Amino acid sequence: MSTRKPSARALTDSGMPASPEATEPPLKQLRGLRLQVLEIIDEVLGDSSQATDAVREELRRHIAAHPGRPEEALLEHLSSLRSEQPAPQNEPESQDNPAAQGEPESQHANSQHAISQHPSSARLEAVLRDHMLMTAFQPVFDLTTSTVVGAEALTRFVSDSGDPADYWFAEAEDSGLRTDLEFAALESGLEAALKLPPHLFVALKLSDEVCLDPRLPGLFEQTPVAPARVILEVSGKFPQEQAASLDAAAAPLRSAGVRLSIENTGSFFAGASHILRLKPEMIKLERNLTAGLNQDSLRQELVEAEVAFALEIGAALIAQRIETKDELATLADLGVTLGEGYHLGRPSVQPSEWAKWGGRSRHLASPGGRGRTTRS
Repeated sequence: MSTRKPSARALTDSGMPASPEATEPPLKQLRGLRLQVLEIIDEVLGDSSQATDAVREELRRHIAAHPGRPEEALLEHLSSLRSEQPAPQNEPESQDNPAAQGEPESQHANSQHAISQHPSSARLEAVLRDHMLMTAFQPVFDLTTSTVVGAEALTRFVSDSGDPADYWFAEAEDSGLRTDLEFAALESGLEAALKLPPHLFVALKLSDEVCLDPRLPGLFEQTPVAPARVILEVSGKFPQEQAASLDAAAAPLRSAGVRLSIENTGSFFAGASHILRLKPEMIKLERNLTAGLNQDSLRQELVEAEVAFALEIGAALIAQRIETKDELATLADLGVTLGEGYHLGRPSVQPSEWAKWGGRSRHLASPGGRGRTTRS
């Protein structure tokens, strides 16, 4: 089931009847939409933060006013939240803009200035203030045993726009609020991780800026998630001159047990120097290496070189966004030991779904194992 959050437009245009005379939507479509709506409602009401007490209470009132009609309750709730947000000054609000986000109370003065200047800052402020984001997890599989060994955290936003996470983070970047939004996403991911099967590792993606932020160690001091379960994913695109700073910033966390993953975007030789310096426990292959791999002998040789390199430095190699059985078979044949993607398992915000990932693996419950298939 897709975990993309339904927008107000999606709720009204998806075939939901606005009146008794309207055409009844197909039963399967209605059930799918209702499940998405119930996921959002369950996540919002499940938040125990005092900062969102008023939001949860308002949502409960809307649910009580529309018994048996959660779609209408959520739509009315999102509309009321939107109406409470101040419109940007000197610029009309576009219906195509994403819904509001906000800023935590600990925001510095320079970010307060960014809030007052950027036309989208009111929306950003509201989302951060009211914690209107949640975490979906996508399972990570050991390809040698077909068991789930970890989960990657993906941010989902509760809004009436339905815009993807990349849109929100890009907007936060323009507003000078990127790091604050990332920290909110990290906090959400760590809180949600407590509901995962306890032996699974938790992969959290963060930018180089957040990795260098002095607030990061404090975040992990406050979370009850065991550091040994956490893998921090950073991009392999960071400048060479930042490698030493990243190494120094990550050192205290790694000493506590947190592990590091670096994404290799396909420029193998350019990324190798970063990887050798930081010695991550995991190397992540980008989609441009895995897409259609079964039909490209040249990229197969490149992936095989990556496998040998990972083995040499003692790192696990993970392929992301595996979308076909042929891609999966080729990756396993080349010796890639970990993988994730729609062909293996889709993201979910439901703890009941996460509980199904509880099968233990003998090889890679901790990245760095060595299982690989034999090439024919």
